[in-house]
Order: sequence, then C-alpha cells, then structure tokens
Amino acid sequence: MKQLSLRFLVLFLAILTAPPALAQKTRINWTAVTGAQSGMFLAQQEGLFKKNGLDIELIHIPSSSRAIQAILAGEIAFSFMDGNNEAQANLKGANLAMVAGATNRMVFSLMAKPEIKRINDLKGKKIGITRVGSSTHTSALYALGQAGLKSADYQILPLMEVPNIFTALTAGQIDAGVVSPPTNSRARKAGFNELMNLAKEGPEYVSVAVGASRSYVRANEDIVRRVIRSYAEGVQIFKTNKAAALKMIQNQLKVKEPDIQEDTYNQFREYLEFPPYVSRKGMEAVIADLAETNPAAKAAKPDDFMDMRFVAELEKEGFFKKVGGK
Repeated sequence: MKQLSLRFLVLFLAILTAPPALAQKTRINWTAVTGAQSGMFLAQQEGLFKKNGLDIELIHIPSSSRAIQAILAGEIAFSFMDGNNEAQANLKGANLAMVAGATNRMVFSLMAKPEIKRINDLKGKKIGITRVGSSTHTSALYALGQAGLKSADYQILPLMEVPNIFTALTAGQIDAGVVSPPTNSRARKAGFNELMNLAKEGPEYVSVAVGASRSYVRANEDIVRRVIRSYAEGVQIFKTNKAAALKMIQNQLKVKEPDIQEDTYNQFREYLEFPPYVSRKGMEAVIADLAETNPAAKAAKPDDFMDMRFVAELEKEGFFKKVGGK
C-alpha cells in the first residue's frame, strides 16, 4: 500500500513538473490591407493564438489565387480568400473548404475622380482593381453591370494591392477604382467621389472567408478548431473593444489619421460576420455568377465549398453567448 502511494506521489510530481506542451506551429496568410481580416490580426495582437495552444506565423501573399496555390502546395495551412476564387478552384478539382466567414457583403467602394458623378460616366475610362478574378474585380463588374456598362465599355487595370489603386487614382493614372476600408475612407477625404458603396448597395455575396484544403482539415481537425476559436475571439474583440481594434488598425493597416481609423472601425464593425458563418445565400450568389460561364457550376451546391461545423461547434457550446455575441 505504501509502495502504491509512493508511485502515485512520483507520478503526481511528474505531472506537476512536466514542461508545457509545445504550441502547434501553423502558417496563415492574409491577402489584403483591409479591415475584413481584422479577426486574425486581433487574434495575433491579443495573444489569442498562444492562449489556444497555437504558434501562428502570419504571412502576406496579396492574392486569393496565389494563396490557394500555396495551400495546395502545402506551403501554408490557411488563407483568407474570396468565395468566387475558391469556388473556381474547386470546380477545377482543388477540394478546398471555407471554414469561417469574414464578410458576406462586398465591403468595397467604387471611387472616382471628382469630375465623374455617375457610374455611366466611366464609359471609355480606366478602372483599377487588385487582380483579375479578385473580390475587387467581382465588385467592379457588379457595379459597372448595374449601370448597364459592358466589358468593352471600359478598361480594367490590375494594380496588385488596394493602396496602389488609391495611389494611381491620386496620380491620375486611372479614372476610378474599387477600394476597401481604410482606403475608401482615405479616398473620400481626398475629395474623390463614391459612385457606389457595395456593402450597402450590393448583394449578399461571399467576399472574404478563411479557407484551407479539405485534406488538411481532415488531418488537423484540432488545429482547425483552435484557429477558428482564436479567429472568432478576435472578431468579438474587434466588435466590443474599440481601443484594441483601433490599435490594430493603426499598427497592422498602417492608418495614422484618427478620423480614418474611426471610419474604418465603424464600417467593419457593421460588416464583420459574428458568428463567423459563410452565408449560404451569399454562396448561392457566387455559384449563380459562375454558372453563367461555367456549366460545371450549375450542379454545384454551397456545401461543396464550405465546412461550417467548427463554427457550429462553438455556437452549440454557447461560445458566442459567453462572449457577448449578437
């Protein structure tokens, strides 16, 4: 009996003195200088990844399509991506899954030179986007199409990054461009005209989400679960802790002007999804868009492109009520 008690004591002391488990290293990509990715930025800033047993490296590949290639090559585990690019990749056999939603609206503004008053005035003009096939491109096509303009009526110029669009607009190299907060705030302040605010005037549409390969999700469910929890906590902090959110906007988005920080915060506080589900209606809109030119999309369903069980698990355990979710 005494020997058994001694063994128990030794085992107990070993547990107490054992080194903590190493945090699991994971690479997550952010694609654009935008508040749409605030949840991940705040998770890093506020130490939420570490709290949830993760060692996260945030890297920057400024394109959904390039980030998807990096995922498929095994170079990164997760990336922000737009629903259109993700769906196109899956229709070609990529087998990706969006595991959390960021924005289910097109949180972009079509900004133009002061003398341009209507979208119709862009006939024969140059319009800046980040890349062909990007969410800025999708937003541009929607806005221009609503005004009855066709692809032959204007010239699309890919400029890689959202801030580059504002720079080109200021330099007179383009006549209009699609930009997200904080860049739309900066453009308004500089006197450019907002021809359309797509977040308010556009459709429900999966614009930004967090995605990974389904093979990675199957092999690393625990990591995915921890990443989604960290991300959701980050979104909750953005919505409820303004000081932390403004600090992130200043440091990560490089916004120094208090009024632009405030405007960026207010726009994304309204449009960041919480709970962070990918919208089924928004994904149906993506599929309908693709089906116009890709017959394979006609048989597709939202579940072919998303895996919401990790967000659903958090909701089932009462996570969003605990953190004051709406």
